[in-house]
Amino acid sequence: MRAKPLADKDISDINQRLDRLIALIERAVPAAAETPDFEAADAFVWQPAGRRLQPVRRVNRVDIGLLKGIDRARDILTDNTERFAKGLPANNVLLWGARGMGKSSLVKSAHAAVNAAGGTPLKLVEIHREDIETLPDLMAAVRGSKYRFILFCDDLSFDHDDTSYKSLKAALEGGVEGRPDNVAFYATSNRRHLLPRDMMENERSTAINPGEAVEEKVSLSDRFGLWLGFHKCSQDEYLAMVRGYVGHFGLKIADEALVADALEWSTTRGARSGRVAWQYVQDLAGRLGVPLTG
Repeated sequence: MRAKPLADKDISDINQRLDRLIALIERAVPAAAETPDFEAADAFVWQPAGRRLQPVRRVNRVDIGLLKGIDRARDILTDNTERFAKGLPANNVLLWGARGMGKSSLVKSAHAAVNAAGGTPLKLVEIHREDIETLPDLMAAVRGSKYRFILFCDDLSFDHDDTSYKSLKAALEGGVEGRPDNVAFYATSNRRHLLPRDMMENERSTAINPGEAVEEKVSLSDRFGLWLGFHKCSQDEYLAMVRGYVGHFGLKIADEALVADALEWSTTRGARSGRVAWQYVQDLAGRLGVPLTG
């Protein structure tokens, strides 16, 4: 018995249903990750939504010679970065301490300084704090590349009920595959242990074994083999920062007037730091009518 041919209306209805089914499948199945073009730039930003690396054509950074008052941290980080770029053993790094003292600036400047020395370019990839759970995906994207990568997270910290720190612990040292040989992880934070003290104390007071609870929290920082502390700067260090910027940009002002003006600026801000020094120099340049270029 021959089947009855479908009417045009029935065929149209079937096609519409198939189109809706295909659309549902496409939304449910993530798109295939793009193959990163690592030669497009020396710095990238991780975009977890599309599992892609967005090239950064111009990185916001300063010359490493302008970072004053952090000489020891500068030398240690640069040495660690140079060894990593050469394929030698190097550590993950946690830069922690006072706000505005150049932690993130140092990471970007050290990356530029090492690349300027020649050799295979070292890539800097920024991953945002809220995307830290996708760190394993980022590591998978760069694993096996001929390039070496510094994965950088600025202002890394964790709040109450935030369990993404466990993903970071596993990605840095744990798991079957472990951290790729061509990857190092640099992070900055105002906290040495990345977790608020009251969160750790709460864990201590409610756990069956308080020591083990705190150990779980503190062990995150242990994944960083190198800790670099940044502390509030002295008045002399603050003025050295100001003078460094003024000389670099060729701002014309008598030193006596500069000192008095810069100290008054820091007093109104209630702080002395590299960030305050830079903000003062921006204000000074604006008053002098000099653009800050180069």
